[in-house]
Amino acid sequence: MHRTETDLLGSRDVPADAYWGVHTLRATENFRLAGRPVRSSLVRALAMVKRACVRANAEIGAIPAAVAEAVEAACAEVAAGGLADQFPVDAWQGGAGTSLNMNVNEVVANRALERLGRPRGDHATVHPIGTVNLHQSTNDTVPTAARVAAILGLRDLSAAAAGLQGACQRRERDFAGIVKVGRTELQEAVPMTLGAEFSAMAEAFGRDRWRTFKCEERLRVVNLGGTAVGTGLTAPRQYIFLATERLREITGLGLARAENLVDGTANADAFAEVSGVLDACACNLLKVAADLRLLHLLGEVRLAALQAGSSVMPGKVNPVIQEAVMQGALRVRSNHAAIAEAVSRGSLQLNEFLPLIADLLLESIEVLARCAGALAGAVDALQPGREACAAHADGSTALLTAMVPAVGYERAQDLAKDLAASGRTDVRAFLVERLGAEAVETRLAPAALTALGFEHRTPNIEHPTSNTERRTQQPTANSQHPTPSSEPGTRNPESLRP
Repeated sequence: MHRTETDLLGSRDVPADAYWGVHTLRATENFRLAGRPVRSSLVRALAMVKRACVRANAEIGAIPAAVAEAVEAACAEVAAGGLADQFPVDAWQGGAGTSLNMNVNEVVANRALERLGRPRGDHATVHPIGTVNLHQSTNDTVPTAARVAAILGLRDLSAAAAGLQGACQRRERDFAGIVKVGRTELQEAVPMTLGAEFSAMAEAFGRDRWRTFKCEERLRVVNLGGTAVGTGLTAPRQYIFLATERLREITGLGLARAENLVDGTANADAFAEVSGVLDACACNLLKVAADLRLLHLLGEVRLAALQAGSSVMPGKVNPVIQEAVMQGALRVRSNHAAIAEAVSRGSLQLNEFLPLIADLLLESIEVLARCAGALAGAVDALQPGREACAAHADGSTALLTAMVPAVGYERAQDLAKDLAASGRTDVRAFLVERLGAEAVETRLAPAALTALGFEHRTPNIEHPTSNTERRTQQPTANSQHPTPSSEPGTRNPESLRP
């Protein structure tokens, strides 16, 4: 069974049970590059935009109330994820998103017709262009939808980053008393604690949480009402001022109409800016995931065993979550390069590559949120390798550096020479023999190693003790990060709330 629909190029038969029509049919025949449909988040956001537009048109009397009610209901259904199988157009399409726009117009129109008791294709009652797309253009609706979808995704990503930050903060607290060797350039440097190592991870993800939350501001300015090139040609003035207000009501987002709609239509640099923030987030995920693999290799943390690691090596278990996260982060970094290039390739009054920009940006947001969630679970599940941390620390000449404040550089250098000459590898025991247990334990205590410097006393000069010095005299395990949290040893994630 089929119905016949007509467009600029002629008539075509469309399956009778399809909500989409002739424009969608031609798009599916023309574009098969991505090999998958437009992301559902973008479809749902575009349905919200359509709903706002029909509401504005109804208020100015451009659409009959009964028709507007049916169209709004159809838009709400699509925005909630309904009729998801009716959006087959390829994600990478020519025409700056016209195929997606028409696909949504057709589905909404035919669903509204059903609600009015009319057959699909009866476009004299509800027309995809004359009703659903009234006073709009692909060039203002699709970019606006991309911004709405990205903002909603960024909120999920910010929450995922907060979860990962919290997981690292819990490890910071739990491992505050575990002394280990810090490393720079993959060489032993100075002693520190495993908790302090996780504190750096927590801080990095705290910045990601903040950046992803704040960059929403770059997307709140939309060009809805600008129609084809931002001049508002073919749209009533009353509608132009109403459309964004209604979209703000429907989405609950702090959207604003661009002061210069020509600029808002011609330039897509905001998407490149947001993608840059996502790139920074990907960099942190790559770095931390790689560090966790190294720490696991050294035995200083033990990652959870999740699956057999080899079909030929019995007993082998791999750091699969970290590897998967690194792959996701690499994908996001490559997406950023493509987004930046596509943004720069826009021409004159429009960026015709918006389908690729929107697709890759939304993919990056979704991938990062999933990666953050996966890595948070892995951080919560890992265990400290206490014995390996102690063995590496006790056998490292890095301990000599920690003794410099107590004995001076020259004396520490002499100790290093004596240690080398003795051929001993038990550095801590050697130092205890030479300097005494109390001196060594005092300098190598976790609190001393993370106290942000040591108290300097000038001989024979009395001076009052400041508040800062009192805190240094009695450092906590993580006193380099003072916190208002009632939970000792960790910074309060709420203190970083945007």
